[in-house]
Amino acid sequence: MRLIKPALLLAFTVCYSMVLAQKRPAVLRHDIPLDSIRLSDPFILADKKTATYYMTGTGGGLWKSKDLKTWTGPYRVVQVDTNSWMGPRPMIWAAELHEYKGRYYNFATFTNQKVMIDTVKGNPIERRASHVLVSDQPDGPYVPMKDSTYLPANMPTLDGTFWVDKDQKPYMVYCYEWLQNWDGTIEKIELKPDLSGSVGKGHLLFKASASPWSKERDEKGNIIFNKVTDGPFLFNTQTGRLGMLWTSWIFNVYTQGVAYSESGTLDGPWVHEKEPITPPNFGHGMLFKTFEGKLLMSVHSHREDKPGQTIRIPHLFEVDDSGDRLVVGKEYRPGR
Repeated sequence: MRLIKPALLLAFTVCYSMVLAQKRPAVLRHDIPLDSIRLSDPFILADKKTATYYMTGTGGGLWKSKDLKTWTGPYRVVQVDTNSWMGPRPMIWAAELHEYKGRYYNFATFTNQKVMIDTVKGNPIERRASHVLVSDQPDGPYVPMKDSTYLPANMPTLDGTFWVDKDQKPYMVYCYEWLQNWDGTIEKIELKPDLSGSVGKGHLLFKASASPWSKERDEKGNIIFNKVTDGPFLFNTQTGRLGMLWTSWIFNVYTQGVAYSESGTLDGPWVHEKEPITPPNFGHGMLFKTFEGKLLMSVHSHREDKPGQTIRIPHLFEVDDSGDRLVVGKEYRPGR
């Protein structure tokens, strides 16, 4: 068993149990309020072609809504090559849906628990990597493309997201997991024009230790930087400033911050805001616009209801991006 501090072990256990739930026979639930759904890493695609909101996340299931208020799901939408490195029953974390050049792409993290790639400080590290699947429809099915591997097999990577930079090239931005490097990073890798594979090697954007707000205690009780990088998401403000949401921890509190690129490109340098951008125990956020044009942030709450039991629930917050920096407002409650 990995030597992971309790808060992180708890988060890992929650993700694992949610993925296992997706393996059971699908039972669709109808007209479910957003706050009654249990889901980590909620990502919402507002698809104008179908006038439908599609929400996915850890577990890989898909929820559908016409108004953000009530949802139907989870639908099975992910198909993997069981003969690939993922194996027959991979775990799925932090799935995202992106439309690009008329097709839909599912960026997700897959884990094969039967394959170990390393052991660091007594922690066995499983084969885990960000990957991309494709569909002609927003509700799938999402299937593999040409390349079976996007990132090196000897690196645990996760939480891949999508961005087209100023050079007009598509990129995956992802986390290189702290369990191996002991100072988690966020990196980029160029993608092929049709996103069917990657080009060249990954490049470092910043390390977890660059954050002024994330903290933990070492074995001696000293306050140091937190090692975790989680959930990157790229955006431009209305003034054209490039920013990135990302999540870590302040001691045992799940926390989301924001950084801005001084060059306006992925290469940065990235300057981190001194304070978190969302309230405590919210994180892994993304931004989308409603069909009425309101900018919202989708996050999940991270709450321990009782010892050993954590629940994660999707939430929406209003956001103002009219200036050079995001300003997060009140929680948005559809239909209220």
